[in-house]
Amino acid sequence: MSKKDKKERPPMPEALPAPAVDAHTHLDACGAKTAEDVRELVDRAHAAGITRVVTVADDIEAANWAAEAATWDDRVFAAVALHPTRAKDFTDADRRVLEELAERPRVVAIGETGLDYYWDFSPPEPQHEAFRWHIDLAKRTGKPLMIHDRDAHEDILRILTEEGSPETVIFHCFSGDAEFARACVDRGYVLSFAGTATFRNANAVGLREAARLVPVEQMLIETDAPFLTPHPFRGRPNEPYCANYTLRDLAELRGADLAELIVATTATAERVFRLDQVAAS
Repeated sequence: MSKKDKKERPPMPEALPAPAVDAHTHLDACGAKTAEDVRELVDRAHAAGITRVVTVADDIEAANWAAEAATWDDRVFAAVALHPTRAKDFTDADRRVLEELAERPRVVAIGETGLDYYWDFSPPEPQHEAFRWHIDLAKRTGKPLMIHDRDAHEDILRILTEEGSPETVIFHCFSGDAEFARACVDRGYVLSFAGTATFRNANAVGLREAARLVPVEQMLIETDAPFLTPHPFRGRPNEPYCANYTLRDLAELRGADLAELIVATTATAERVFRLDQVAAS
């Protein structure tokens, strides 16, 4: 791939045969600042069949922006939290901001929170403390807990067990193998698959097996844009419309009818995020 290609967005795909939801994206990191920017990104997604998106915060500034952006366009919803890599700087003032934002009707999840042992920006102890606090916030608000789990499978499950899981737990950008997927499914958790599940490298074999076996009632599709652009455009800038490519790839992987997979995963998104209830409020 040339340097020029790496800077270009993937081509617009043919529209999906049914409307889909991007369950986890970062519109601000995709370059959106204003309501017009958001509308442009979401219009592009809509043209590809991705008709609703959840834009997710990873710090307090992003949380404020996401909650506000969700009021600019009816197709946009928000999730708020402090990313685990920033946990060492988590203050009481931050907690108060997140508590206020979490009560807003268009904030549909608490996330992304969890544990990240890949980067060393925050030691484990403050990550654990922050994760436990976000679990409690999800339970207090009755909103889904959206988990970031990087190289931390066992501790994530242990802390969820110790604290008691919220009603709905979503593993964003699920990164485990089939065995870990089964453990999560058995607990009733929802697994969200990003472009990584379409990769063809050796490290993706277990993840693709996980994507093959998860029941559609516990399955979401996401982009995590602008990161993790799906195959065959890995390395290019990602956007919500690229969830179209992931859906097509996973339908083929699962031997499923594309329209049926879209309808099923959209129903899962509508249920866990209560999107119809939010739209009616």
